[in-house]
Amino acid sequence: MLKKIIKKYPIIDYTAIVIGAAIMSLGIGVFLVDARVVPGGVSGLAMAIYYLSGNKISVGTLVWILNIPLFIWGLKELGKKFGMRTFVGFSLNSFFIDLFRGDIPGLHSIQLHKSQAVLDLYKNDFLFMIIIGSVLLGIGLGIIFKFKGTTAGSDIVASILHKRFGIKPGQAIMLIDFFVIALAGFIIDAKNLSPERPALTLTFYAIFLLFVSSRLIDMILDGFDYARAAYIISDKYEELIESILKEMGRGCTAVKTRGTFRNIEREMLLTVVPLREVSKLVDVVKAIDPSAFVIIYNVHEVLGEGFRRRI
Repeated sequence: MLKKIIKKYPIIDYTAIVIGAAIMSLGIGVFLVDARVVPGGVSGLAMAIYYLSGNKISVGTLVWILNIPLFIWGLKELGKKFGMRTFVGFSLNSFFIDLFRGDIPGLHSIQLHKSQAVLDLYKNDFLFMIIIGSVLLGIGLGIIFKFKGTTAGSDIVASILHKRFGIKPGQAIMLIDFFVIALAGFIIDAKNLSPERPALTLTFYAIFLLFVSSRLIDMILDGFDYARAAYIISDKYEELIESILKEMGRGCTAVKTRGTFRNIEREMLLTVVPLREVSKLVDVVKAIDPSAFVIIYNVHEVLGEGFRRRI
């Protein structure tokens, strides 16, 4: 019975989504809202409305309100793809933003965005403050996506645009983000909400934020490169196989090939090694055949003996 419950409601996935939502919300609520650097998407649109309303409605509440119609639209257009995990993702994001900002009734004393460390960063090291917010946002979103969750918002709009009009999701999200950033910049400029920094400067910060956070999301989803694959073409392939096996303790695959330049048939070797062993592999190849043709490229994941599996 317990196994069925765990299978139906994956505890690990939902725990990771909670952690990811908390990290993401920390970046938004503590480091970005008062800096007036908008991350794009629904969170950025909620921040723009928050500024427009004179801070009368909390950011987290606005994020949740804006996501509800998008969530319903997504269920109608895309089915159960945007189901419970999406609802949990954007609801937790909304909750944690308001929690960290002290906007939850009875928890007004938290207000992490008013801590001395954050205020000092805002005053003396604004760029580093934005970098911290970008990193937290990217890591949080990356964790949520890694464990099959989403935060609704522009993801749903992009998927629907892709389904109806064939627009690539990446392009749709980029257009939405730039529209939200431009709208927020216009509101900040019109209401003169940032006398210390021009609205255009904050817009550039927002674009920088998008770049950093998107790169971190990709790194978490794809993983940091931790191995290299090598194609080795050499007339001395038999000696190379023996050396790779004995000196490095690594296997390799021999593939029959025909070189068109000299029209010679021989075996091309394919082997995968950790980063720390790349230089050793190159030395082994050079020692046996200095004229060998070697192609080395990045590997994001390796499944099999001798390599750790990604989460």
